[in-house]
Amino acid sequence: MSISQFMALCTDVVLLIGASGLFIVCLFFLIECTAALLAMTSSPNRSHCQDTKVTVLVPAHNEEIVIGSTIEKLLPALRRQDCLVVIADNCSDATAEIARAKGAMVIERHDLERKGKGYAIDYGLQFIESDPPDVVVIVDADCTVDESAIEQLQECALAKLSEGIATGRPVQATYLMVRPKNSQSSKDVVSQFSNIVRNLVRPRGLARLGQSCPLLGTGMAFPWSVIRSVNVANGHLLEDLKLGLDLTIAGHRPVFCPEAKVTGYLPQQSQAAKSQKTRWEHGHLQIMQTYIPILLKEAVYQKRFDLLVSVLDLCVPPLSLLVVIWLVLMAVTLLFAVLGVSSIPAAIVATAGLCFLIAILIAWTKFARKDLPLHELLTVPFYVLWKIPVYLKFLVKPQNVWIRTERDKIS
Repeated sequence: MSISQFMALCTDVVLLIGASGLFIVCLFFLIECTAALLAMTSSPNRSHCQDTKVTVLVPAHNEEIVIGSTIEKLLPALRRQDCLVVIADNCSDATAEIARAKGAMVIERHDLERKGKGYAIDYGLQFIESDPPDVVVIVDADCTVDESAIEQLQECALAKLSEGIATGRPVQATYLMVRPKNSQSSKDVVSQFSNIVRNLVRPRGLARLGQSCPLLGTGMAFPWSVIRSVNVANGHLLEDLKLGLDLTIAGHRPVFCPEAKVTGYLPQQSQAAKSQKTRWEHGHLQIMQTYIPILLKEAVYQKRFDLLVSVLDLCVPPLSLLVVIWLVLMAVTLLFAVLGVSSIPAAIVATAGLCFLIAILIAWTKFARKDLPLHELLTVPFYVLWKIPVYLKFLVKPQNVWIRTERDKIS
């Protein structure tokens, strides 16, 4: 075998591996979106839990613009024995004063060395552990929680698979972000669609397949013994995704509660939106780097197929990044096919693209047709172009420090 033949063979193998990996990711994405169409075959029996206690923790860092509205919507949903605790975390504004005036219990944390939501949540858990509740619910300070969501989350967290057998599992509500009112920006529309796919379609699909779903940062509920079984004190960019994976590895697989709804709001300012996207996407890529080897190792050690499913779910990157990866691989494999290398990788990449396209159409048709008119789909390439600098920044200077997104007032 000549050197040129050897190089061609090596190139073919590398392209084949890359194309196959992309195909597996896109196929799993299609499976998730397709499974989201299925009806639930069974669900745990939920008790009414009249005598149980719920504590709602609201971590808040300089949230004076939105904290009052959030508390006003949360308090009516709580019963006499329940408690609302706002953790004013390293605040330099009036967050604590406003929260107290609105009727919430407020604790203040000052620690400039350990910044991040994970540390704030841990501080809140330490505060309530002398008289622990049955269920802890975590809600972001800039969200609107549906009136019945707290009760639904509580019931799901304490649900029983059969009489006397409790699930004891974390619960994730449906958490959707909506674009600002009167926004005509196609970027906001596509961002909202991407959020629907990530926070509704895929978790719903995983639930239909009987698998654990990721935690999304707000609208999360935990039985007390479950939330205290792992260390939540960290400053990771996506502490929620990390927490969900830690709990899954520990055997506490999060479940999806689609009827409990929490609403967030996409930032109105372009710079705030870019900052938020950078944190989310850099955090996801960092989680992939760290947890894929851990999950694979634990899947073998614990002999658990569900951890392999978690690996596949984690390998599905943000949709715009997946489009970029597909475009690059498609161009490269076509180029080498023209130069005489095998055309099989190009065919595999094309099939992966078809899987991705079908999945997107399924998600749009069933879950986003009202929010994303068909003609808006034509703006996706421009949205992808807007996101490319975010990914290039990850290669050059990845974000490692949690940065709060600037808030807009909740109307």
